[in-house]
Amino acid sequence: MRLSLLAGALAAGLAGPAGAASPHDAHKPVVEQGTSYAFPIAQPGSYRLPPIKRAVGGAVLDENGRQHDLAGLLGGRTTVLSFIYTRCGDVCPTATLDMSLLQDLAAKDSNVSQRLRLVSMSFDPEYDTPDVMRDYATEWRSREKAAPEWLFLTAPDRTALAAMLTGYNQAIDRNPAGNSGGPAINHIFRAFLVDRHGRMRNIYSLDFFDPKLVINDVRTLLLEETADTGPAPHSHK
Repeated sequence: MRLSLLAGALAAGLAGPAGAASPHDAHKPVVEQGTSYAFPIAQPGSYRLPPIKRAVGGAVLDENGRQHDLAGLLGGRTTVLSFIYTRCGDVCPTATLDMSLLQDLAAKDSNVSQRLRLVSMSFDPEYDTPDVMRDYATEWRSREKAAPEWLFLTAPDRTALAAMLTGYNQAIDRNPAGNSGGPAINHIFRAFLVDRHGRMRNIYSLDFFDPKLVINDVRTLLLEETADTGPAPHSHK
C-alpha cells in the first residue's frame, strides 16, 4: 500500500513538499489550497514553456512484459516522465510520492486527468523486471477511476537503456556489487514534461518537482493545446 511506502520514506528521513505527507497518510484527496510558497504561483496559461527538444524513444517493457517504443508511449497526451529505480533508498521514494500526489491532483480535474499520462521509467533493468515494476505500481498507483494513466516501465537490457539515458542526459553510476554500504545506483533525479507531440517542455530537479507546480505547467500546455485545436469534446466521465 502507498501508506507503507510513505512510512518507510519518512523513516529514512525523506521529506516531500510541505503538507504532502498528510493526505496520503489516510489516502485522502489532496487539498490544492493552503500551501505557502516563497513566491507567487503564476496562473496557468500566463506563461510559456517553449519546446526544448524532442523526447527520446527506445525499447521499453511495460509491467506485463510487452515491448513498446518509449516515443510511441509519449505521444497523444501531455506526459510527466520520471527516471527511478525500485531499490533506491533516497530520492526515488520521494519522487514517486510526488508522482502519486500529482496523480491525485489530476484526478480532481477531468480535463487534466483525461489528457495527462504519468510514466515512471526504471534504469535498473536487471533487478526491475516487469514483475517487479508491476508490484511497485500496485503500491503507488491510485485506484481512483478518475485518476490519469500511470505507466511503470523498464528496459529489456542495458544496451537499450543506455541510448535513452544519453538522450535524457540522465547520468547514473552503478556501485560495485561488493559495495554494500551505499546505494545500488547513484544518480541525480530528473523528470520531464513532454507535450502530446513528443517534445520536452520542462525539466525538473527534485527541488522543483512539486506536484502543484507541475500540474500548473500541465494546465499551461493543455490551454496551449486547446488554443491550437479548439475545445476538447465534452466527456461524461
